[in-house]
Amino acid sequence: MTSSRYRRRLLAAAAPLALFAGEAQAQSAGTVAAAASATDETANDTTADNDAGAQGTDIIVTARRREERAQDVPIALSVVSGDTIERTGRTNLLQIAELTPSLTIRSNNARNTFANIRGLGSNSDQNDGLEVGVGFYVDDVYYGRIGASQFDLIDLDRVEVLRGPQGTLFGKNTTAGAINITTRAPSFDPEFRAEASLGERGYHQVRASASGALIADKVAARLTVSDTHSDGLLRNAYNGRDVNDFDNFTARGQLLIKPADTITVRLIGDYSKQTSYSRASSIVGVFTKYANGATVSNNFYDRVARAGYVLPYDPNDPFAKVVDFDANVQANMEGYGGSAKVDWDLGGATVTSVTAYRWWDWYPLNDQDNTSLSINIRGGTTNWQRQFSQELRLSSNGTRAIDYTVGLYYFWQVIHGLGQYQLGPQYAVWNNPSANRTLANYAYTNFESDSIIEPRTKSYAAFGQATWNISDALKLTAGLRFTHEDKTGLFDQKTVAGNDLSLLSTADRATAQGLRDALYPVVRYTVATSDDKLTGQINLAYKLAPDVLAYASYSRGSKSGGISLGTLPAGVSPVVRPETVNAWEVGLKSQFWDRKVTFNTAAFWTDVENYQAAITENIGNTTSFRRYISNIPGVRSRGLEGDLTIAPSRAISFTASAAYIDATYKRYTNAQNAPDRRNVSEIQDLSGQSLANSPKFVYTLATDLTQPIGDDDEAYARVDYTHRSSYDTSGSWSQYTLIQPYGVLNARIGFRISDGKFDLSFWARNLLNEKYFTALSAANNGLITGNIGDPRTLGATFRTSF
Repeated sequence: MTSSRYRRRLLAAAAPLALFAGEAQAQSAGTVAAAASATDETANDTTADNDAGAQGTDIIVTARRREERAQDVPIALSVVSGDTIERTGRTNLLQIAELTPSLTIRSNNARNTFANIRGLGSNSDQNDGLEVGVGFYVDDVYYGRIGASQFDLIDLDRVEVLRGPQGTLFGKNTTAGAINITTRAPSFDPEFRAEASLGERGYHQVRASASGALIADKVAARLTVSDTHSDGLLRNAYNGRDVNDFDNFTARGQLLIKPADTITVRLIGDYSKQTSYSRASSIVGVFTKYANGATVSNNFYDRVARAGYVLPYDPNDPFAKVVDFDANVQANMEGYGGSAKVDWDLGGATVTSVTAYRWWDWYPLNDQDNTSLSINIRGGTTNWQRQFSQELRLSSNGTRAIDYTVGLYYFWQVIHGLGQYQLGPQYAVWNNPSANRTLANYAYTNFESDSIIEPRTKSYAAFGQATWNISDALKLTAGLRFTHEDKTGLFDQKTVAGNDLSLLSTADRATAQGLRDALYPVVRYTVATSDDKLTGQINLAYKLAPDVLAYASYSRGSKSGGISLGTLPAGVSPVVRPETVNAWEVGLKSQFWDRKVTFNTAAFWTDVENYQAAITENIGNTTSFRRYISNIPGVRSRGLEGDLTIAPSRAISFTASAAYIDATYKRYTNAQNAPDRRNVSEIQDLSGQSLANSPKFVYTLATDLTQPIGDDDEAYARVDYTHRSSYDTSGSWSQYTLIQPYGVLNARIGFRISDGKFDLSFWARNLLNEKYFTALSAANNGLITGNIGDPRTLGATFRTSF
């Protein structure tokens, strides 16, 4: 079994971790404190900028490419510390996003992962030629494919969510914001952390991390491994297997080298692998009438009757968690890479170099027809992504009249995509009731179309940002970034299998070829585009009091033009225009009661021209699809955010975070119409409607409690609740794709003994067993499918550190 193989790898890797930590312990003169202080453990450090302890401990962030106290950074940001991530049991980016109301991440599968901040960034399935407007960074390295973020995130120091355009310093496609992740660095003091978790539905996770000196004060190392498994939530009636399971394995090795007092070198190598029997969506229902009352011809029930198919489930009961499909499915991937960061302190300034090369390999298989009939027998687009990046920065040290950061950046990426789509012997009876059945069977059966999809990107940038410290209270920051980007693309689609049409008569051959061409025509083209953009921002910040900061900012950002590689509808250009962003923001950051209370708020207004969106549409009334990228003339996002932390003592803390986001289409007069209204028109006017996957109101609440037991032990508890208002997930505003409001309550209770060296906790995710959907989709044949949220899950975690 795959998970067994991973566990053998994990044990092989984890065994030396404890020995390594022991050796490091032997090299250290003196004792080592517990891995986390009681203050840090009891601090509530979820989404407020002050992710700090009850005693006012400061959180240091690098949101402006220099270490600063979060409360002194005049931008809207959320910080989730590594301790909070561990304490709440969050293991991946989707779960971490639950703690940050302005961030929405959805993943139908890794390649089709999208993220938006304040309703902007990416609002639907991905396309190989589309880059997300939310930048994703790990240890200063930009990830060109957000799917590469869908592995377990382990051994983290913190996660920063920077809201609003970040193009000056972060650059590459951060028109909506950035997710900046920092992992724990190697330590010269020995440390060891390990944990094991067990939960319902076969969930188990093992993690271990060890760090210590290899050469005293010169070289330190850190090794981290993780293995996670979960059984699938759904059951396939066709073969009895659990569906949407996963096995994740992750390993990371680091070296911290200090050849001199002024030079620091950090080398990181990582490897992650996921295997999964997925993805499958649940059948939510079937509509047989259009919105105006007309009957949907050739609807799902018509096809069921015509094919003699007996549904093994109630199509109106998705929470029975039964699906039925015969095609091979998988969502397997590997990600690996290495980076080198060098910091050279020159005294008045520090030179930083970040060099990285990364790989991401994606191996999907899908069943597109949602039945156990041989209709679509193969579907999926394999990706082999490669990227190289080099950044060089010079930043002033300390505080002076003018603080500055200047730099150069280079990024190269290629995606080798292979689309493979094959039809089965029942495609004709299911999809084409009016066609000559014999001829249609001959044309479709075993017909396979493969496509090469190859976008390439080269990006060059120069940037600078300076802060004029006008006085101790007043600061003016301004920055500019010039970016030149070249993109090329190849799309080459051809028939690789199927019955020989040359054996048919001339008339039948033309008819059969027409049936194939309507789905996957033979086509080949290349495309190229270049962009030159100057972007920047200006920010004025004023300290009304020592712990009260007010600021106002204007940013102009741009996301480079894209290339749409696929079978394009008539009139759709393969070149996607660049996205232009104008953003205004005012905010207040405050602390009082000896920093036991933190309150931060921001109001924002963002206008986007030529918003880039990925479009997915049925080809006619079939179970085949066409995907491409299009520009939406104008969208707008405006709203208000607030974060509150109250931590009167180490015994109790409370946090609340909320975001009201009005993200709407300003002009979108030719939007694809919803399937339940498509009998009237193929297009509709969505001007004034909300963007897809953008709930207007999201809030989170959390409480942490700690009770000492004797001198060295304590009991603790945590409860957190997240609520989202209703939102559309299809982008077409079908009445059947509207997610109803829902809230999820999580809870954890535990005990720490021996001054925190041992920790046992019992937890519940979705404690109230809320039934909800994370995505809904409606097809032209009336079939409504959806992804259901995880039900109540109970488990336990044991953790040790020294």
